[in-house]
Amino acid sequence: MPFLPTLSTFFIVLSALLVAIGWVLITKGKKEAHKKVMLLAALSAILFFIIYMSRTIFDGNTSFGGPDSIKIYYTLFLIFHIILATTGAVFGIVTIVLALKRNITKHEKLGPVTSIIWFFTAITGVAVYLLLYVIYDGGETTSMIKAILGF
Repeated sequence: MPFLPTLSTFFIVLSALLVAIGWVLITKGKKEAHKKVMLLAALSAILFFIIYMSRTIFDGNTSFGGPDSIKIYYTLFLIFHIILATTGAVFGIVTIVLALKRNITKHEKLGPVTSIIWFFTAITGVAVYLLLYVIYDGGETTSMIKAILGF
């Protein structure tokens, strides 16, 4: 299903845009609007994850189809993106839980850090998408381990 990578990338970009809107709202003191937008951002990230994992489980992942001369750079970039995404997801969950438990002091300290990590996650995610599906033709669709390590 070739539209799934585009759809999942859309949801991760949407989540980052919603985080940016939420950040602006809280700086203007609009706490209730901030809460709603940030929960929508989390929902968008969850939709990304559901689509991504469904595609990974049922179809596999696409390996890098670009030139062999840059494959190592792509692989290192992908590993960086995966570390960012995992860190961002953990920070995001903790930040949301802090807010919902009304631990606002810690939430206010962690929120900006989480947001910045998430922005970089979205940017690197779009770059991975572009490298796999737009700039170069995707390689074979295979299991996640094979796609990441290039076997």
